[in-house]
Amino acid sequence: MPTNKLFFASAQDVEAAFYEAIERADLDALMAVWAEDEEIVCIHPGSGRISGYLHIRESWRRIFEGGARLRIRTRVMSTVVNPFAAVHSLIEEVALRGAEEATAAVTATNIYVRGPLGWRMVMHHGSAAPAESSQAPQTLH
Repeated sequence: MPTNKLFFASAQDVEAAFYEAIERADLDALMAVWAEDEEIVCIHPGSGRISGYLHIRESWRRIFEGGARLRIRTRVMSTVVNPFAAVHSLIEEVALRGAEEATAAVTATNIYVRGPLGWRMVMHHGSAAPAESSQAPQTLH
């Protein structure tokens, strides 16, 4: 496993770098946001649980190798932050770039932890969002 040399000062910085790397299909930049830990988890929409740095890297390599170029716009629905962890719940508006753009809404949860080398992602979970999920909740429980 390579050692991450980047320092992310906040969970928001990690999140921005994550989505920028996806749009550029830059595997090295994408993996630089992840904690180098076998306990990290990624769940792509419609797939099972992938754990461990090398397995997650391989899953993204296959996605990028497929040639699809994604454009992702995010809307944060909620965040929970303490000094050492952050949980972001958001809607990803995912578009496949090309002659005809197809879009889909994905409900995502990103979890970050802060360690001696700054903030890193430890979990990304994306699920296809029902149509009503793209709207802000009207009632809080």
